[in-house]
Amino acid sequence: MRLVVHREIPENEVLRLQWNNLVQQMDSPEVFYTYEWARAVATAYGSSLQPLLLIGYEGDCVAGIASLATDLAQKNVTFLAATTADYCDFVCAPDRVGEFTCLVLSELRAIASNVVLASVPVSSTTGHALRESARQNDSSHFSRPSCKCAQTRFASSQQRDSVRRSIKSKRFERQRKRLSLLGPVMVRHITQWREIATELPKFRKAHVDRFCAQGRTSNLADQRRWRFLQELAQLLSGQGWMVLSVLSVGGQSIAWNYGFRFSGSWFWYQPAFDEAFCSQSPGLSPGLCLLAGIIEEACDTPEVHRVDLGLGDEGYKERFATDFRETVDVTLSQSTMHHVREKLRYRAASAIKSSPHLEQCVRWLLKKPAQNGARA
Repeated sequence: MRLVVHREIPENEVLRLQWNNLVQQMDSPEVFYTYEWARAVATAYGSSLQPLLLIGYEGDCVAGIASLATDLAQKNVTFLAATTADYCDFVCAPDRVGEFTCLVLSELRAIASNVVLASVPVSSTTGHALRESARQNDSSHFSRPSCKCAQTRFASSQQRDSVRRSIKSKRFERQRKRLSLLGPVMVRHITQWREIATELPKFRKAHVDRFCAQGRTSNLADQRRWRFLQELAQLLSGQGWMVLSVLSVGGQSIAWNYGFRFSGSWFWYQPAFDEAFCSQSPGLSPGLCLLAGIIEEACDTPEVHRVDLGLGDEGYKERFATDFRETVDVTLSQSTMHHVREKLRYRAASAIKSSPHLEQCVRWLLKKPAQNGARA
């Protein structure tokens, strides 16, 4: 296998087709690994990162993809999709992962001293390959738990029936009945770009307003994030993978999910709901009603085998979850000192989190300099 290095994501139809075909050969294909996702990130975030695309070839055929990026100082390497994707991985057939990973790490030694690969699924063969390849390339390897993503799985008709009954028997059905008193309730799953483009500004406004009401700043206020979501929706809708789900009452949109349907998975990626509607209708949860509607629709769609609830430990996800998928963050370093520092930082953070009293003291100490500075 030979390795070719690009500092951009080329606009190349042959590469796109081979890239996405290789994604489908993986044990767990994800929309985050596709050519379209990489193009959208590179387009929206090009001012703050430099794409680093490593492609493994067998003859003229793509055999491996490492979609990475460097910071503008060229000191650190990360996944290109690290800040936008719930899962990140090398794109490669399972039986070639070891060989491809070794080639990639050998190339990265000459580019940057630190490599941080976040959100690698524990179930992926890449994790083991990174450990072995780091040893072969004289690099230090450190892996730490990252996130647990809740999932609703239904691999059989019995599981689909069980999930469907569970939703019908819980308070979501009562919520929908209360909504119906305010007007006709409808859930739409929009897949065409023209319709999506019309609805997206409402989705953005609802997300920004909700965070503002809580004294926080929505990531959709960031122009790069907004451009990324627009670009991604247009690219994915062209492949039939984009789904913008909308819950409306009496013709008024009140909840949205910017999501995807890809390779048997329906993704709950970024939800939003109308803060003004919720303020006027206390006790109603349009976001939960929309999620229940998505899961019900998925139960009735044979090609969908799971609804992935994505990053975040929000309590409502546990009400729907039947399984979890774990990820790890992997740090590779040529510096022993950097390796030791990373391990100590992680262990210190873990110790603080395990002790509520200690965590409270640390938070107080962190706030104190800021308070003193404010008084000065």
